[in-house]
Amino acid sequence: MFDFRLKVFYTVARRLNFTKAANELSISQPAVTKHIKEIEQYFNCRLFERNGNKIQLTPQGRLLLNYAEKNSASYQELQGEISYLNEEHRGFLRMGISTTAAQYIMPKYLALFKSTFPHISLDIHTANTENIENLLAENIIDIGIVEGKTKRSGLIYNPFLKDEMVLSTQNDTIIKPLITLEELKKLSFIYREQGSGSLEVIAAELKKHHIKLTDLNIEIILENNESIKNYLLFSNAFTFISLSAIIEELKSGKLKIIDIEDLNIERYYYFIKKQGEITKEADLFIRFSENHNLKL
Repeated sequence: MFDFRLKVFYTVARRLNFTKAANELSISQPAVTKHIKEIEQYFNCRLFERNGNKIQLTPQGRLLLNYAEKNSASYQELQGEISYLNEEHRGFLRMGISTTAAQYIMPKYLALFKSTFPHISLDIHTANTENIENLLAENIIDIGIVEGKTKRSGLIYNPFLKDEMVLSTQNDTIIKPLITLEELKKLSFIYREQGSGSLEVIAAELKKHHIKLTDLNIEIILENNESIKNYLLFSNAFTFISLSAIIEELKSGKLKIIDIEDLNIERYYYFIKKQGEITKEADLFIRFSENHNLKL
C-alpha cells in the first residue's frame, strides 16, 4: 500500500511547507518532521535543503518525489479497480466468441468471471470470426472475441492474447522435423472454412512469401478444430492449427509439430466492440479478463 511516511514526504514535497503539510494530513508538525527524518535516515541522504523558513528538494528528493507520484497514481488506480470489482454487479452480457477461442481460450475466463459475478447472466454465441463480426454489427451481441488480420470498418479491435499457428500432423507421418516453403507445397492440407479468422491469418502470412492458399494441396475442408484433429489421427494430412488447440495431443504423442524455414505464424485474439460506448457488463468483462492475464 501507499506507505504513510511516503505520503507525508509526498505532501511536504508538493507544498514545500511542513506546516501546510501537517494541516493537510491532520497530524502535528513535529510528526511530519519525524517521518521525514526517518525516510532520510533510511536512504542515508537529505531530501530537503533548508534555508530559514523555506525548503527545497535535493536531487535525491526530486527522485523520490518522482517515484512517489507514480506510486500514488498506481495506488489510486488500484483502489478504483478494487472498488469497481467489489460492487454487486447485476445484468446481462451478450458475447460472441470465435470457434477456436470458444473451445480452448475463453472457458476459463468465463468460469472465473461467472464465479466472481454470479448475478450477471451470459449469452454466448459461437461462430467463425466473420460471423461474430456480423453479429456485433447487427447489435445481436455486445462484444466479441475473434482472431484474424482484417479489421472491419466501424468496429474497434483491442489485442487480448497472443497465439501461434503451427503446422501439425499425426505422429506416425514420415516427414522431416524441418521443411522448406517449397516442400510445403507438396503436402496435403486440411483447411478451415471460409470466414475463419485462422484461415485469414495463415493466408496473410503465406502471402508474405509469395504463396497463395491455392498453391497448396487441399484434401478436405472442415468447420472446427476438433474435426480437424480427429481427421489428422486417421490420415497423413497436415494442417495449420492454433498451438492452444493441440496441447493435449502433443503431450500424449498423438500429434507433432513440423517447423518451416522462414515461416512463423503468430496472431492475436482481439476484443472487438462497436465504436462508441459499450454496456457496463461488457466493459466489466474486458477489464476482468485483462486483469487476470491468464496464459495460453
